Amino acid sequence: MFGRTCIVICLAGAALPGIARAADGPDWFAVHGQATFTLQGTPGFDSPYAGANSLTPHQRKETIDATLYVGVRPWAGGEFWLDPEIDQGFGLSNTLGAAGFPSAEAYKVGKKHPYSRIQRAFFRQTIGLGGDVQDVEGGQNVFAGKAAADRLVITAGKFGVGDVFDTNKYAHDPRGDFLNWAMVDAGSFDYAADAWGYSTGISVEYYRGPWTLRAGLFNLSTIPNGETLEKGFGQNQLVGEIEHRHTLGGRDGAIRFTMFRNRGLFGRFDDALALVQASGDAPDTALVRHRQTRVGGFVNVEQAVADNVGVFARAGLTDGQIEPYDFTDIDRTFEAGLSLDGAMWGRKGDTIGIAGVANGISAAHKRYLAAGGIGVLVGDGELPHPGTEMIGELYYSWKPWAPVAVTLDYQLVGNPGYNRDRGPAHIFGLRLHGQF
Repeated sequence: MFGRTCIVICLAGAALPGIARAADGPDWFAVHGQATFTLQGTPGFDSPYAGANSLTPHQRKETIDATLYVGVRPWAGGEFWLDPEIDQGFGLSNTLGAAGFPSAEAYKVGKKHPYSRIQRAFFRQTIGLGGDVQDVEGGQNVFAGKAAADRLVITAGKFGVGDVFDTNKYAHDPRGDFLNWAMVDAGSFDYAADAWGYSTGISVEYYRGPWTLRAGLFNLSTIPNGETLEKGFGQNQLVGEIEHRHTLGGRDGAIRFTMFRNRGLFGRFDDALALVQASGDAPDTALVRHRQTRVGGFVNVEQAVADNVGVFARAGLTDGQIEPYDFTDIDRTFEAGLSLDGAMWGRKGDTIGIAGVANGISAAHKRYLAAGGIGVLVGDGELPHPGTEMIGELYYSWKPWAPVAVTLDYQLVGNPGYNRDRGPAHIFGLRLHGQF
């Protein structure tokens, strides 16, 4: 169904929640689509030893996904969306080996043959509260129409936490900008998700002038990093976010502060170490899990600084004494980068992105990995010389025509899995992406 050299024929525009019917022609039905092919490979790098979750040298992997976005608008402000998707392929080392994993197009579930899933199935209701009326262009999971500047937006069903929280104009779409997990989301944001990155729950957004307040309740997976989600919020995540939109020097920007609280069956690293102290076995947090709370927070900034230049940054911290649950092995993170529009060199629509991220873990987390513990994505079996995981990413996205983008991507991963004995790893990538 998909060839290894497939050219993508779909993509979509950025979502802006809160759309009411257009006064001059209310569409009640919409279909959009996207397809993305990603190829990544790494040559040799220092690897004196390896464990169950190590990034290995000399490999090449690919992923393919194709998604339909089918929407029905039964009344003004109401929207139902269903997103069936077909996926196939594997991330490098089966999506293991680096806390900031090189491809957010690679899920934690890799399969040799194409398979289908319903990734999103949700309802959104927008209630206008006044203010200026804005035109909104239709796109994936968005109806064309008009949106009141002041509004209340309620979303319920199955969708991604990142569809609502931690958005960023320059770094949040692995099908259009950066690929690395810790570039497109705050690395320390242990957001609720199944192995494909989606959850079930409800979010509420209140837009008032330049401010937006957001809150959400979501199901965690039944087991860490699992394929199945809780059904009744027995293990859950609460998320809150404050966003302020502004202009600096006449140019648009935004700053967001996000906090999250996860409640479920989690294990403490030191408890796992204490359990096996006498036997000398490798520690396992699964043996010491009990009901407890893990909290974290981060800041997310975007700012246009010139006509065709934007900068962004994220910084986050979470409780490093307790195991991460649904995202990745990052307790603290700092990311910064910039995005250049091709209009600067006569190629409007093309983009260059440059960013770097530093990921860290707590002392307890280091002890756990050093004793042979395995994390969500990392675990080399030993960690005698821990270090900060440092990642740089550079991409060029070329748009030969509007619906299609061809991207060359390069990443340098220093101390993969926080291990100074391994790497640095050079990751070369090609992404083909399209939309309708």
